[in-house]
Amino acid sequence: MSAVALQQVLRDPRIWRGPQTAAVVAEASGHAHLDAFLPGGGWPLGALSEILIEADGLGEMSLLLPVLARLSEGERPIVMVDPPYLPYPVAFAQGKLRSARVQVLKVRGKDAWWAAEQCLASAACAAVLCWPQGIDERGLRRLQLAAESGRCLAFAFRDQRHAAQASPAALRLRVHSGLRVQVLKCRGRTATSALALADVSGL
Repeated sequence: MSAVALQQVLRDPRIWRGPQTAAVVAEASGHAHLDAFLPGGGWPLGALSEILIEADGLGEMSLLLPVLARLSEGERPIVMVDPPYLPYPVAFAQGKLRSARVQVLKVRGKDAWWAAEQCLASAACAAVLCWPQGIDERGLRRLQLAAESGRCLAFAFRDQRHAAQASPAALRLRVHSGLRVQVLKCRGRTATSALALADVSGL
């Protein structure tokens, strides 16, 4: 069937096409400006959020701290796969994040990708944070699919040099110093200039 013929069929009022937009299920980020922009009012559940940074320690963890603190009140763990630095419990406590709910997996390379994928697909985690070194588009797609399957929050931190590369992540943010956030890709929204967010902890 040609594209023209298909369009004619779809114009028939007897054809049920279902809802044209699906509601986005999200967890509030805790940053009012960001929540106001993101569909569903926060971080998308069951989808990969890719966070691109200029360098480690520019406040990227501050971006997630409000939602992680809220999730740590529940029973499901928050898993960090191969973080570049060991978590600092004092900073977590200042941000009201319960360290007892945080599990750190020290694995390298593709083993880290695999571990993150398994955690996401298990549906046993409240959130999974990973720093996948050298991951390609196929690897990111596996993380995206695992996030969809497990229906939890999924975050991948990568260097900003990857910003021009294609990515299957549902949400892509670039974090600048001072916790300025630029939305590079967002399902249901266009890209933005940088949003200025309040730094909640300096992490």
